[in-house]
Amino acid sequence: MTQVVAAPEAAKPTNKSITVVPSNRTLKLERRLALVVTVLPFIGAAVGIPLLWGRGVTALDLGLFFVFYVISGMGITVGFHRMLTHRSFDTVKPIKVGLAIAGSMALQGPVIRWVADHRRHHAYADKPGDPHSPHLAEHEGVRGVLSGLWHAHTGWFFDSEKTNIKKFAPDLVADKAIRKVDKNFPLIALSSLFLPGIIGLAVTRSLMGGLTALVWGGLARIFFLHHVTWSINSICHFYGSRPFKSKDLSTNNWAMALLSFGEGWHNTHHAFPTSYKHGLRKFDFDPSAWFISTLKVLGLARNVKRPTTEQMAAKRA
Repeated sequence: MTQVVAAPEAAKPTNKSITVVPSNRTLKLERRLALVVTVLPFIGAAVGIPLLWGRGVTALDLGLFFVFYVISGMGITVGFHRMLTHRSFDTVKPIKVGLAIAGSMALQGPVIRWVADHRRHHAYADKPGDPHSPHLAEHEGVRGVLSGLWHAHTGWFFDSEKTNIKKFAPDLVADKAIRKVDKNFPLIALSSLFLPGIIGLAVTRSLMGGLTALVWGGLARIFFLHHVTWSINSICHFYGSRPFKSKDLSTNNWAMALLSFGEGWHNTHHAFPTSYKHGLRKFDFDPSAWFISTLKVLGLARNVKRPTTEQMAAKRA
C-alpha cells in the first residue's frame, strides 16, 4: 500500500557549524561544474535513446551500459552509502578503496563530500538542516510539492551553503587512502565517462562504435544512475509505504528498490540506518546486501550489522 505523507513539525538546527559558505569564486565554479555534470549526461541520454530505434546501438553498447551501471551503482550503494557513510560493515583495504573508486565513477561528487552530505541528511532528516528534504518548501499546495521535489532531486546542488565536511566526515578526512580517492575524483570521473568509448573503439575498430559506446556506457548510463539516486532523496521521502517508525518522512518504494540495488527500502533504512541490509523482508530485492553477504561468507567483511527481531518488532508502525 502506498501513501503520500505530510511534513512533520519543523525544528530549527541549533548548531550553525553544520554548513560553510565558500568564497564567491569557489561557489561559482562549483555551480558551473554541477550544471555540467547534470546537463551533459542528459544530452547524452537524449542522443542515445533515439539511437535505440536505429542502427546506432549494439549489444556491446547495451552491455557496457549494464556493466558500468552495476559497477558505479554498487559503488554508491555499497561503498559510499552502507560502508563509508553508515559503517554497516568493515572490509579489507583493497576492497574499501575499490568500492570508493567505483562510487566515484557515478559522478555524484567526491567521496568525502558525498558522505558528509548524507550524514547531515540523517542528522536533520526532513527538518531544517537537511540538505535535500522535499518537505521544506516555502510554498503550499501543488507549488510547494513540486518545488520541494525539485529541490530534493537536483536543486540542492546549487545552494550557497555547503555541508561542513570536517564536522560530518572527520574519520574520512583522516583516512589517507580515502582522501587520495577523493583528491583524484576528477581523473576517476573522466575515466568513467570515456572508458566505455575507448572499449567500444577497441572492440569495433570504428569511430561510430566508439561514439555509441561513449553515449550509452558513459553519458546515458550516468544520466540514468544520477536520477535513480536522486529519486531516493525526492520520491522516497514523499511517496510509498512506512512499515517502520522513524523521525522523518522516508518511505519504502519497491519500484525504486528495483532500480537502485535495494536503496528504495528507504523507510527501513532510516529506521535502522546502520543495517547493512535495507530490504529486511524475505523477498525484498536488495542486491547491495547480497554483495555484502557474499563478502562476509568469503571472510572479507566483518562487523556486519543488522537489527535483531526484537528491534524490528519495536519499530513496527
